[in-house]
Amino acid sequence: MEELKHECGVAMIRLLKPLSYYEQKYGTWRYGLDKLYLMMEKQHNRGQEGAGVACVNLDAPVGEEYMFRERAEGKDAITEVFIAIIHSPLTIDHSTTGKDGAADNGQCSMFNGQLLLGHLRYSTTGKSGLQYVHPFLRRNNWRAKNLCLCGNFNMTNIDEVFQFLTAQGQSPRVYGDSYITLELMGHRLDREVERLFVEAKEKGLEGTDITAYIDNNVEMVNVLRSTMSHYDGGYVMCGLTGSGEMFAVRDPWGIRPAFWYQDDEVVVLASERPVIQTTFNLHADDIQELKPGQSLIVRKSGEPRLEQILPAKQLSACSFERIYFSRGSDRDIYQERKRLGEQLTPAILKAIDSDVAHTVFSYIPNTAEVAFYGMTNGVRKSLPHGDNDVRIEKVVWKDIKLRTFISDDSERKDLAAHVYDISYGSLRPYEDHLVIIDDSIVRGTTLKESIFKILDRLHPKKIVMVSSSPQIRYPDYYGIDMSSLEELCAFRAAIALIQEGYQLNWLIADVYRKCKEAPEAENHVRNIYAPFTVEEINHKIVEMLRPKGMEAPIELVFQSIEGLHHACPDHPGDWYFTGHYPTPGGIRMVNQAFVHYVEDILKKQL
Repeated sequence: MEELKHECGVAMIRLLKPLSYYEQKYGTWRYGLDKLYLMMEKQHNRGQEGAGVACVNLDAPVGEEYMFRERAEGKDAITEVFIAIIHSPLTIDHSTTGKDGAADNGQCSMFNGQLLLGHLRYSTTGKSGLQYVHPFLRRNNWRAKNLCLCGNFNMTNIDEVFQFLTAQGQSPRVYGDSYITLELMGHRLDREVERLFVEAKEKGLEGTDITAYIDNNVEMVNVLRSTMSHYDGGYVMCGLTGSGEMFAVRDPWGIRPAFWYQDDEVVVLASERPVIQTTFNLHADDIQELKPGQSLIVRKSGEPRLEQILPAKQLSACSFERIYFSRGSDRDIYQERKRLGEQLTPAILKAIDSDVAHTVFSYIPNTAEVAFYGMTNGVRKSLPHGDNDVRIEKVVWKDIKLRTFISDDSERKDLAAHVYDISYGSLRPYEDHLVIIDDSIVRGTTLKESIFKILDRLHPKKIVMVSSSPQIRYPDYYGIDMSSLEELCAFRAAIALIQEGYQLNWLIADVYRKCKEAPEAENHVRNIYAPFTVEEINHKIVEMLRPKGMEAPIELVFQSIEGLHHACPDHPGDWYFTGHYPTPGGIRMVNQAFVHYVEDILKKQL
C-alpha cells in the first residue's frame, strides 16, 4: 500500500564457451544479452530509477575497445539500454574477421562479449542523474586495471572510508559510497597489478609477456579482502575487470541477497533465485545462495570458485526481502508469506469476536495477496468441521498512479485519496466486519488520506486493518529507502504517548543525552518504546490515522516478532521492528537520527 522504495538489483553472466558456440547452438549472437535482459526485467521491481549494462570482450585485439557500458534513467531504462546496445553504431562483420557460425547476417553489437553485467537502480540517497546510475567505470591503458562496478548496497561508514582514501592522497571526484568504493577497489586493483608486474620481472619476462602474465594471474581475492574489510553495511558488490575477471561479494552479515548457478555454458548471478530459475529453466535446488562474507569469482580462464573474503558474522539476512521486496514466485518466499498471514488468525478472530459469518476478508493490492491466502486458510481451519463459508471479496482496487504535475498540496492530497477505489456492494452495510490485510504499515499516510476514507463508504460494522509484518519502528540503513524515524507512525505514536504521560516527560531528554554521549554503544532509541505495549501503540496509531468524520471503528492487528521469525526462520534480520541493528554503523545512524529529530524540534520552537 505505502510503496517502499526497493534496494537495487544485480545480474551477471559469464559465457564459458567461445562466442561462436552460442551463435551456432541458439541461432543468435545475442544469447548472452537476451538472457541478461530477461534477468533484469524479472528484477524490475527492485529499481525503477535507472539501469545499466557493461560488457567485456576478451577477443578484442589490441587497439580496439574491449570494455563497454550503456546506461539510462527512468522507468523504461532497461528497454532504452538494450535498444541502444542492439543498435549500437559499432558492429563487427564476422565475414571479414574469419569467425565461424556468424548469425544475423554476420553483424553483431560491440556488446558481444563473454562477461556481462547488469544493474537496476533505486537511489537510497536521493541523488539523481545519469552520473549516479550503475555500473561505474574506472579506465586505464592496462586491461587489468580497468574496473567496472555495481551493487545492491548501502554503506553506513562512508565518512571513515572517505577519510581513509584522502589520507592516502587520493581525491575522489564524487562523495558517495558508489564512487568511493570504485576508487578504493580500483586503488587495490592497481596494487595487485603492480605486484604482478614485479613478480613477472623477477621471472625474467619482458614486454607483452608481462602483460599476459598480469592478465592471467590477477587475484581478485587480494583486491576484495583489502577493500571490503573497510566497510560497514549491507551489500552485494559485483564487478568486471578489463582482463576478464568477474566477481560478486556478499556482506558478512548476509543482509543483502545473492544467488548463483553454473553449468558448462554459463556462470550467472542475480539478486533473486526465481530470476535465474525462469531465465534458464531450472529447479530451485539447482541454484545456490552466496553465503555471508563469500565471493563468487570467475577467472579470465572461465574457472569459477568460491572464496571466503570476510569471516561470516551473526546471520542477519533481511526479513523485509521475504515480506515485501523479493518476488513472491520464489518457492520458499511464497510459503513464508502464506504463513505470515495464517498465523495472524487468532488475533483476527479475537478482533471480530469469532463472527466469521458476518465478516468479509480482503487485501490491499498487490503485494499482500499471498499473505491474504494464508490468512483465509487459517480462518477456514478455525471453523467447525465441514464449514468453509469464509467470505472473500476484492474490496480495494489500485486504480491510478498519482501524477506529479500538480504542485498545490491540497490538490495533490485530493488526488492521492483517489489512487485506490472500492467494490461497492461488497459487504452488508452496518452488519459486516471488514478484515483487510497489507504487508506493512509504515507512515500511515495512505491509510489516513485514502484507504480508511474509501472503506468507510461501505459502512462496515468494524474495520480490522491487518499487517503481515510487525510494527515498523526504526528506519533501515542497509539499502532500503524506508521512511525517516519521525515519519514512522509507530514512532510518532510512542512519542505522543510519552508526551501525554507527565511521568515520562524526562524520557525523550534522557534518550537524547545517551544518543549524544554514546552513539555506538547500543540503540538507545529502543527506550522510547519500552514503557508501552504493542496494543497501546496500536490504539494511538488508530487515533492518529483516523480521518475526521469517519464512522466505522478501526482495530489494528500486527504480526508479532515471534510470528515473523517462525514464518521466516532463515532470515532473522529484524532491525526495522526490534531495533537490533547487526552492525555498529546501523546503531550509530539510528542514534544520530534521534538526535537530529530532537534538535529539529528545538529549532522550530525557537
